[in-house]
Amino acid sequence: MDTLQVKTIFSEDIRTGLSSFPRYIPSKYFYDDEGSRIFQKIMRMPEYYLTDCEYEIFRDNARDFYELINPDNRRFDLIELGAGDGLKTSLLISHCLEVQARFKYVPIDISVDALLNLVKKLRLSFPGLVVSEIAGDYFEVLNDLNFCDDCRKVNLFLGSNIGNYSHGESVGFFRQLSSVLNPGDIVITGFDLVKSPDIILDAYNDPHGYTRDFNLNLLSRMNYELGADFNPSNFIHTPVYDPAEQTAKSFLVSTRNQDVHFEALDFTAHFNKWESIRTEISRKFTFDEIDSLAEKTGFRPLKNFTDKKEWYVNALWKKI
Repeated sequence: MDTLQVKTIFSEDIRTGLSSFPRYIPSKYFYDDEGSRIFQKIMRMPEYYLTDCEYEIFRDNARDFYELINPDNRRFDLIELGAGDGLKTSLLISHCLEVQARFKYVPIDISVDALLNLVKKLRLSFPGLVVSEIAGDYFEVLNDLNFCDDCRKVNLFLGSNIGNYSHGESVGFFRQLSSVLNPGDIVITGFDLVKSPDIILDAYNDPHGYTRDFNLNLLSRMNYELGADFNPSNFIHTPVYDPAEQTAKSFLVSTRNQDVHFEALDFTAHFNKWESIRTEISRKFTFDEIDSLAEKTGFRPLKNFTDKKEWYVNALWKKI
């Protein structure tokens, strides 16, 4: 997908989201280059437990992961959707290289800067690693996943990114992924588990201001990419957690009546005082919900790997 197509889709999604009631922006647009840099800070916060939990799982279970994904020592493609900094994946890659597995790593990320930094780091850490990176929205490149017709595909979808989608969108995503996989292919997905509401909310309402900056960066992105004239100081970041819906939500709330014009869209959005834009949902899951999601979308659950606190799970599924 070329730059013009990406900008066109971004423009259409923003027009649709800001013309809706209530207003929203798809959370995938957090991750421009600046957003990706801010998210690296978020992942290092002590309050953002998700990174530490998933790192612990991969650190303690790399061998078990490998034995399940490649019991017959076949060649495989290790494909990561939304690779980011590759922190947890490096632990699995290290074990695969240690046992002399025959594989290629295929990181996919919407941020070109993040992807280039990842590839540079991996090539320094693992000189023998074969890497074939792809810059783009993983939803748009799923149909190009057939890199190797005669080898297994092992797909990583980490960081609880699946929580950013509604139940219906999650089902649609996994069905789409299933449609481009062969029987026996593997998917490993990170799911954040239901836990104390206070613990969850602290991860999205940190005292350092990183999640605030992460959200406000969306306004800056629309300013420089779509010619909008947002004044970020006219919005506040408001996170909430709804235990009934098992969902954390983030909003940008207008602190005054204001008009925002989008030059590239020939479109003006009027915001009333205290009107909100939903910028993110982050759903939390139970084990039963995770297994049910696999069974609805063409996969068989093989094993759930959890951290010691059981705050987080990496679910390993096989395509039926």
